[in-house]
Amino acid sequence: MCDQDFIDVETSVVGVGDTVPNFKLETYLPTERKFGEITLDELKKAGKWTILFFYPADFTFVCPTELADLAEQYEKLKQLGAEVISVSTDTKFTHLAWRDTEKLLEKVAYPMGADPTGDVSRLFGVYDYDTGLALRGTFIINPEGKLVSSEVNFYNVGRNADELVRKMEANVYLA
Repeated sequence: MCDQDFIDVETSVVGVGDTVPNFKLETYLPTERKFGEITLDELKKAGKWTILFFYPADFTFVCPTELADLAEQYEKLKQLGAEVISVSTDTKFTHLAWRDTEKLLEKVAYPMGADPTGDVSRLFGVYDYDTGLALRGTFIINPEGKLVSSEVNFYNVGRNADELVRKMEANVYLA
């Protein structure tokens, strides 16, 4: 959900260098086995870098391998001052069911964001109107709320979490 006072999600897409408006995502928190919510404003107040890791859907073939790879790098990213949130247009309940049944996701400890309305996906330009799914997009937001890195791939191209760590290290070094 996006803060409607700041942005029209139907016509605006955040670009690199832009200040990202506040948004809210319902989440499934795997390590606590509970539901919650997270806002960009909360992460900014905590001085956190924010990494949004959009993927098409739960219960698919490529997505669990990407999320498992990301889980292997989660501690490094946290040490760099980042909070990672995986995001799809699935619900938080679907995230719970998928995390509990997919063996590859056993080590996923980061929040799993639910964007069933597609508002946050549209804000970052990854919403596919034909399918209602999010493309594979990775976005790094600095602690001041500025988008400093953006990468979007079509459905069939996965990402490498080692490269995400490299980008975070560079951004932190240059901050």
